[in-house]
Amino acid sequence: MSRKITLTAVAVTAALMSVNVNAAGFQVNEHSASGLGRAFSGEAAVADNASVLARNPAAMTLFKTAEFSGAISIVDPDIDVEDNDFGQTAKDVAPLGIVPAGYYIHPINDRFAVGLAMFSNYGVATEYPADFNAGSSAGETSLITLNFNPNIAYRINEHFSIGGGVSLVYGDAELTRFLGSMAAAVDGGKPSDKSIKMEGDTTGWGWNVGALYEINDDHRFGLSYRSQVDLDFDGDFTDYTGLITGAANNTVPGSLSVVLPAIAEFSGYHALNSQWAIHYGIQWIQYSKFEELRGTGDQCTYNGQAGVCLLKDEDYDDNSRYSIGATYILNPTWTLRAGFAFDEQAGKSTLSIPDTDRYWYSAGATYTYSPKMTFDVGLTYLDGKEATFTEDGSSFTSTGGAIISAAQINYKF
Repeated sequence: MSRKITLTAVAVTAALMSVNVNAAGFQVNEHSASGLGRAFSGEAAVADNASVLARNPAAMTLFKTAEFSGAISIVDPDIDVEDNDFGQTAKDVAPLGIVPAGYYIHPINDRFAVGLAMFSNYGVATEYPADFNAGSSAGETSLITLNFNPNIAYRINEHFSIGGGVSLVYGDAELTRFLGSMAAAVDGGKPSDKSIKMEGDTTGWGWNVGALYEINDDHRFGLSYRSQVDLDFDGDFTDYTGLITGAANNTVPGSLSVVLPAIAEFSGYHALNSQWAIHYGIQWIQYSKFEELRGTGDQCTYNGQAGVCLLKDEDYDDNSRYSIGATYILNPTWTLRAGFAFDEQAGKSTLSIPDTDRYWYSAGATYTYSPKMTFDVGLTYLDGKEATFTEDGSSFTSTGGAIISAAQINYKF
């Protein structure tokens, strides 16, 4: 049975070789509908339902009874990439995506609580036309990751709590690239002919820690850190043209190592009175760890480099995301919220990732069905700054944004 070189290299090839629309780099922020409605401001401190587990395990000590939260987010992007020199535009390259998440928190006593989170921190899906001129850097890419994250929290005193957990990250990915403008280098080749393909799944381990400081019931601060996850792949590399392995339609053993960046977050929450609260946050992502995508194999030679199947250098820096929002309790049945966020560009714009600054405009609501059951909805318009860049001697421009919607159920046991 052949092995497949799995691509959370799509976490990079998706990152690297395609467009991600809902966050800078290839990060996924869609962890809850309640969070979406406030542009994910104050997420490590608000703790209005069990979805806080995605951001700060220490906040579990705020829960007096067991609680479950389940959410579905729908990302509907509209991204176009124009080849300014060739006069060709790839329209709507990012298909609609669905992001599920689930959380359960169980207080053991007044000091200890445990919980389980299942969500995603990274993922992407893009589909360029098969005959796109830049098909060797575009094509079709799909990455799905799921983080299984058990946690424990401990209340040290009435003001300070700590928490931590481990993560088993599962990734499933598929990558197809086409010849595009490279067709002239292949006898009888057409731009829509495949050049390489990678697919498969893998797992990797990580960890997370958090702290919560409560001034009182109305004012608190949260701080959390989620480690990088190292994904190591051994599998197969398929070369359709023979330009890399020396034989067309050739499959050879290959290996690949990928780092998913670490994430740190600081949040604040302040209830101003019985109806109004404000919340804010700063998130830092260690994208500087993401330096290149390098696939290796004894039978590969890429651009004269023996033992290399695929290589793409990246120019990434650590980036930040800033958010602020407000919550208004209209009455015992309805709670309203809104937020704004600025998501800073993480990497130099390339055809792989025409990364850019992004602006989040969000609103949402909670409907209290009963003392035990509530429902959340959230809606965000994400506006991406237009980016023009040069790669391989050609000029490209990316434009567009996304509509993100989400629904969530919360139940107290």
